[in-house]
Amino acid sequence: MATRGQCLCKKTSWVYKGDQTWACYCHCDDCRRNCAAPVVAWLGVPIENFEWTGDKPSTYESSKGVFRHFCGTCGSPIGFEADHYPGGMHLYAGSLENPEEFQPTFHFNNQSRLPWLQMTDDLDAFEGTLLHSPNDPAGY
Repeated sequence: MATRGQCLCKKTSWVYKGDQTWACYCHCDDCRRNCAAPVVAWLGVPIENFEWTGDKPSTYESSKGVFRHFCGTCGSPIGFEADHYPGGMHLYAGSLENPEEFQPTFHFNNQSRLPWLQMTDDLDAFEGTLLHSPNDPAGY
């Protein structure tokens, strides 16, 4: 099974085969500012099952060893990799070809949730930063 996604202008795209390893909402300031959004929905996939298709993304190193991928034409944020999460690609759920099929399973960086953002799900909510690989959902 292949899952696909793309940016707003559809020039930069991606595909992965197999299952995602996790799916969540992140409330951290970096993610919110990168997307100009109150919360960001993510999914993680093993890098060996992932490839860029179409135009390759532009990449911004937002801090040492942290790489944010975006379309060089329209600017849409598409992915995230970090040296401290080896072997994983984080993808923005909004870039999915069929985002209506996205099903997050937890909230992350809940201590940074904006007080005016009301989300009424019953998902687990975790504080703090990731200490383990995103390919290990138990590590959150």
